[in-house]
Amino acid sequence: MKAITIPVPGDADALVLADVPAPEPGPTDVLVTVAAAGVNRADLMQRQGFYDPPPGASAYPGLEVSGTVAAVGEQVQGWSVGDKVCALLSGGGYAEQVVVPAGQLLPVPEGVALRDAAALPEVVCTVWSNVFMTASLQPGQTLLVHGGSSGIGTMAIQLAREIGAHVAVTAGSPAKLEACRDLGAEILVNYREQDFVEVLREHTDGAGADVVLDNMGAKYLARNVEVLATNGRLVVIGLQGGARAELDLGALLRKRAAVVATSLRARPAAEKATIVAAVREHVWPLVASGRVRPIVHGTHPLAAAADAHRELEASTHIGKVLLEP
Repeated sequence: MKAITIPVPGDADALVLADVPAPEPGPTDVLVTVAAAGVNRADLMQRQGFYDPPPGASAYPGLEVSGTVAAVGEQVQGWSVGDKVCALLSGGGYAEQVVVPAGQLLPVPEGVALRDAAALPEVVCTVWSNVFMTASLQPGQTLLVHGGSSGIGTMAIQLAREIGAHVAVTAGSPAKLEACRDLGAEILVNYREQDFVEVLREHTDGAGADVVLDNMGAKYLARNVEVLATNGRLVVIGLQGGARAELDLGALLRKRAAVVATSLRARPAAEKATIVAAVREHVWPLVASGRVRPIVHGTHPLAAAADAHRELEASTHIGKVLLEP
């Protein structure tokens, strides 16, 4: 089969389309013929040599796909050849076929095109596990999402809106902020021109954000703690702004607040299966009803994966970028 490989880490041109052995499913796996693969910032980090796949995972990039079941392992129940599916992966999505543990498979929601379903697994599992399972966002509370126009951000806005929470976002342009407003964000912060701490306090009568979903890490740590409400929860899921910063424990103590840092890719298969099952129960009905939808910015052929990475690096997209074999 064809797959995107990374012979030597580097810039976008380090991605090389190559002929590789087709994967074979184990007893508890499903083989999926890929219709589309989501492109994530974790893929950019892997390409640069900063984010190796977990042990046993495919060496090829790609953390989510949609497609058709081509084969099932002998112990797999509930899935059949020909089923339309999407899947959360530990790697290997930039390919014509990929092997998936059965517990990380989801049916394509009713009303969603097979291609567009590739934009769902990684972002939905990330948002649901962090904002709801870990940070326990509640109706009436305020969620601050950094990078509101990203794939993660556009999904977080929709899901928080659906439970009756208030959503604040940061983004870098009026067009991106307007897209966030259209999805349900109420508090819009242009981080190039405004201080998100000041804006949040103004719009919450000084209370701040109950939950902050942060992709920046070190650069925003102090300000994220400052913007937290009493009993607030900061969940760090990315390190675009660095990995090391000073944490004011006194500020946390005064607010009785919490800081949590999580990743999804390296979690054990059993944990991922639990998250996927929760997503299927709680989120899939919202997607099938049309109240929550994948936001797809555009697609590239698999052979043009480098162009897709450049698009993410330029941060001109709103929502997800996909690859199609």
